Amino acid sequence: MKTEEEEINAKILKVTMVIQENYPELSKYLNEMPITVPIDSRPEVNVKNLEKYYDTLLTLFRNYVAEHQLKYVNQRTDSGHL
Repeated sequence: MKTEEEEINAKILKVTMVIQENYPELSKYLNEMPITVPIDSRPEVNVKNLEKYYDTLLTLFRNYVAEHQLKYVNQRTDSGHL
């Protein structure tokens, strides 16, 4: 049985892999996420911090995909395809 930390890590890995495979242009923003730049010199990795990171990662991904799809629809509409 997986621990809560292992489950969150698996979710983070899954979203990260989808980004790298399908939206590689988004990968450059992963290192720039504020949550990945710890203020403490020895940050604690715990379930709460992993959940924050996952939520931030998922929000970044969802927003990018929604914007990407909207641009695609607008391009199709502007060129008379719809």
